[in-house]
Amino acid sequence: MFQCSIMKTKYVLIAFLALMAGMIGFAIFFKAQFIALLNRPALYGHALFVHIASTTLFFANAALGMLWEHRSLKSGSKELILHTYDTVAWLDARFSSPLIVLSVVSGLSLSFMMGDLWSIGWLAAGFILFLLSGALWVLSDIPTQYKLKKLMAALDPADPALPQELIRLLKLRWLIGLAGVIPLVVVFILMVYKPDLPAVGLLFP
Repeated sequence: MFQCSIMKTKYVLIAFLALMAGMIGFAIFFKAQFIALLNRPALYGHALFVHIASTTLFFANAALGMLWEHRSLKSGSKELILHTYDTVAWLDARFSSPLIVLSVVSGLSLSFMMGDLWSIGWLAAGFILFLLSGALWVLSDIPTQYKLKKLMAALDPADPALPQELIRLLKLRWLIGLAGVIPLVVVFILMVYKPDLPAVGLLFP
């Protein structure tokens, strides 16, 4: 049952990664159409609501998931650690992944309505930090989860303890999560206070 849950979660993550890759490809090769699709001033209020809701829920899920995993590791209970990881991975695939898509789409829509993304300092900085957080997740957390799932699939149900390598990877995943959450805190500060930062576009004429 546990292995079946892992496989389903894997397929959901792959589907959302493919969707995000498709969005990036569309934005690169059909830039004008992409901007026209999202630049809808009449929908500003709706886009703002979706952006605030999705980013807040995504951040809350990431932060609470980290706390939950940390508490389970401190308990030392095999059943609790496995259940916690399975639940957090399930939430990442079915809750956080669609929230990331909604955050990006609504955020880009709002930025196009405000003007050139790279001409507004705080907005460009926030977007870069959001991309940095996503890159950490894709490049570090996904490979770590792949190794974890392989180790979990080979677990002996009769063994009361978890292998040290598995515990090490779970702790590493917690550190990766922390590194991904810190940029999001800065993004929230930028969104709320909108400091007067130099435009990124001016740095690369």
